Amino acid sequence: MWPTFCSRDSLGCLAAGKMFKKMNPLFMFMFMLCAVFLSIQADPVEDKQALLDFIAHIHHSRPFNWNKEASVCSSWIGVACNREKTRVIGLHLPGMGFQGPIPHNTLGRLSALEVLSLRSNAISGSFPLDLVELKNLTTLCLQFNELSGSLPDLSVWNNLSIVDLSSNGFDGSIPFSVSKASHLTALNLSNNLLSGDIPDIDIPSLQQLDLSNNSLSGIIPKSLGRFPIWIFSGNHLLSSTITSPPGQQPSKKAKKLGGPALLGIIIGACVLLCVLIALLIICCSSKRRNRRRELPGNTQKKEISLKKMASENHDNNRLVFFEGCNLAFDLEDLLSASAEVLGKGAFGVTYKAALEESTTVAVKRLKEVASAKREFEQHMEVIGHIRHENVSALRAYYYSKDEKLVVHDYHDLGSVSALLHGNRGESRTPLDWETRLNIAIGAARGIAYVHSQNNAKLVHGNIKASNIFLNSERYGCVSDIGLASVMSSMPPPIMRAAGYRAPEVTDTRKATQASDVYSFGVFLLELLTGRSPIHATGGEEIVHLVRWVHSVVREEWTAEVFDVELLRYPNIEEEMVEMLQIAMSCVVRVPEQRPKMAELAKTVEEIRRANNGNRQQSFETTSETSGSTTFPHVGAETTSTSTTPL
Repeated sequence: MWPTFCSRDSLGCLAAGKMFKKMNPLFMFMFMLCAVFLSIQADPVEDKQALLDFIAHIHHSRPFNWNKEASVCSSWIGVACNREKTRVIGLHLPGMGFQGPIPHNTLGRLSALEVLSLRSNAISGSFPLDLVELKNLTTLCLQFNELSGSLPDLSVWNNLSIVDLSSNGFDGSIPFSVSKASHLTALNLSNNLLSGDIPDIDIPSLQQLDLSNNSLSGIIPKSLGRFPIWIFSGNHLLSSTITSPPGQQPSKKAKKLGGPALLGIIIGACVLLCVLIALLIICCSSKRRNRRRELPGNTQKKEISLKKMASENHDNNRLVFFEGCNLAFDLEDLLSASAEVLGKGAFGVTYKAALEESTTVAVKRLKEVASAKREFEQHMEVIGHIRHENVSALRAYYYSKDEKLVVHDYHDLGSVSALLHGNRGESRTPLDWETRLNIAIGAARGIAYVHSQNNAKLVHGNIKASNIFLNSERYGCVSDIGLASVMSSMPPPIMRAAGYRAPEVTDTRKATQASDVYSFGVFLLELLTGRSPIHATGGEEIVHLVRWVHSVVREEWTAEVFDVELLRYPNIEEEMVEMLQIAMSCVVRVPEQRPKMAELAKTVEEIRRANNGNRQQSFETTSETSGSTTFPHVGAETTSTSTTPL
């Protein structure tokens, strides 16, 4: 009979618990069960069932994590609850691939709902009458769907503040009752089929309005004269400020221009055209000079909007998400997000985009894409289904005539390039050997996994320090997989990236797994030396890292190779020399003589296992008085007693 005491009234449950405490320890256990029962009841059961009914009766192309056993408030994507977690107050599901009408008697049961965003789907039919029941609604976003019929009466929602029904197929006139929606601050009805006169929308709180690209006619009301004229463009409207007084017709007489005047206009137009062409040539040449002077590492952290960088015409294409992606945003969210330039490379510019709900992603705007749309999509499908802890997951992509975007996870620990070469001043925190070893192990695992995909034929094609990041476990994580094969062929540039490229690669689209191994070897040398693959000396001489390491090792001055920042750490000399040997085996000129990535991953991991015990021993070969350290020769076995003075 204990459940009868466990009502939803917490005071009743507490009183029952006190009574049980006086009676028997068994009842204490029952009281604990009662508390568990209460916690289960805290989940908004009725709202949860309404959402389950909604998702069960509408077609959707993206997977949902709406597990009936999980908490709707804590784990369901796109759902927000009140503080007490007793009601659902927000539903944000843009770009989820919904098709067809909203099922009857589903969302209308979310009586506490305040925010509803279902934009960028393919929801069709007339405006859902279910939504009229949502009396607490403050924000309604249904833009970029396929809704049709008449607009709803906005005055039925007393607290409605933001309404966006743009880019649908609504027809008929704008209801005059819209002026009764006294709390409106933003109203967007653009890109529909609306006709008739514009009602007098005299709402003091209204700050944003867009009625463009409809079939509205008549005169613009004076109450809307405070808005810019472009919000009425694409209609058949007359401004109330330019209409003629009653009874007065505009003059139809036009004064003809004489021959000399007409000749002067033609000459003036020609001169103006010549000036514009000259200015255009100057601007283009200046831009080319700036581009030649621009270095890939000199990127500024600047807050921008991706929308300003993107084309206005998106060809009605949408972001394509991959299975397992729990991110909820659409192209509009992405392009309007606050963005920060992370880096510029041969394939495009990468941005850090901060979206709503504290979501941050990395967005790369690709340039010089050579593949057709179908080929690009097929290649993205292969890459998008790769899931590995040492591979940065491709979450989504976008393809249109003028714009190609790829969306990856954002790694807040930064790239290896930034950690290794950034801030070399006194305040710099050196990258210790343990971290560098973890980076090498993670990168090797990730590249080996990439090589195992697509029937063991997939190639990364652009392995470099700026494309390798630290994951949450501080291991290497590779990014920008396979983009080389869809880009235009580019000759090796005279820049840092050229130092990673295998000597046999003349066409970037024809990189191989063997050339990936070469690039990985250069990356290992970069970790060991702290030097860029191509760098300039004090006399501006260009030095190739692989050639420099070969020359130093040839002279048997192995210790000169290693980054001076590593010399402070004891008991790592053998590990560094072993890693150097692995790197040298990767950068041999003959591709067939290079090891496979699967072998390299095992070999790099073996360095740690083989030398873990050595780190616990005291390193007695370092003399405090002389400050010298001995290293085995790189060509010898790591246990050799042959040494080279520092």
